[in-house]
Amino acid sequence: MNEWDYKGILPALQVPFHEDESIDESALRQFVDWLLTHKGITGLVTNGHTGEVFALDKNERAEVTRVVADQARGRVPTVSGICCEGINEAVEHAHAFEEAGASGALVMPPHMWLRFGMRQEYVLRYFEAIGAKSKLDLIVHIYPSWTRASYATETLVALAKMPFVKAFKIGTRDMSKYARDVKAIRETAPEKSILTCHDEYLLPTMVQGVDGALVGFASFIPEMITELFAAVKANDLTRAAVIQERINPLKEAVYGLGEPTGDAHARMKTAMRLAGRFPNDNVRAPTSKPEGQELARIEAAVANAGLVMREAAE
Repeated sequence: MNEWDYKGILPALQVPFHEDESIDESALRQFVDWLLTHKGITGLVTNGHTGEVFALDKNERAEVTRVVADQARGRVPTVSGICCEGINEAVEHAHAFEEAGASGALVMPPHMWLRFGMRQEYVLRYFEAIGAKSKLDLIVHIYPSWTRASYATETLVALAKMPFVKAFKIGTRDMSKYARDVKAIRETAPEKSILTCHDEYLLPTMVQGVDGALVGFASFIPEMITELFAAVKANDLTRAAVIQERINPLKEAVYGLGEPTGDAHARMKTAMRLAGRFPNDNVRAPTSKPEGQELARIEAAVANAGLVMREAAE
């Protein structure tokens, strides 16, 4: 295992594509360097939902991880998302990410569980196999409580006792369960990091005593999210509320009134292009770029936030 503590703000990186949908390595390297200019960015996460993991094949997932880890040059840890259906495949991906330079893996529940559910023993076996057969630190990705792949509090306690589990990315979208889970993990393993992944309501989940955030939104506005978490840590909730108010119009343009989705990730990529953070907003099918009124709302939000528009920067 590694020496990273996985506290602070860890952006789940978007992936820039060329017009032919191949990975734009040069733009990705520039993006890594830009993110790391922001104080408070303490890790980089590839192959999350924001990184369009479902649109990337196994080799591309490893390649994105290799590029990010190489460009980060050990300044912060690189974590790669494991999104697989079975144990053997998950271990195979873990080995590929390890070879690519990752220090950790963000372990998503197999999507079969979304339909059929799972028993606690299945969850523990899954994590045990990945942790025992790789040297990666594991971050538990906790799905919304309304899904059948959401972990019971008792399961999280059992996971917290595993030595290779170093952090929890909590995205329950249920504030009552969120509070119970944070408390249970803290009481079981206070050394483990707890990260919110509620892009759409950061402040209410940050004030629950967590150690940071692992969110795709930090790919877009790292300066605001690091500032927000710094205010929360300083117990300056008045300042934090002001920062959250600045974030809200951008949040609404990207996420609307819902949770992060493929369409939301496409909207965020467009916002990143408009703000000069990406050279383009190419996505892979079946996701498509925003158009019409949807695009106009994003343009207005970026302009009103005072972010640098790409056209102006050029």
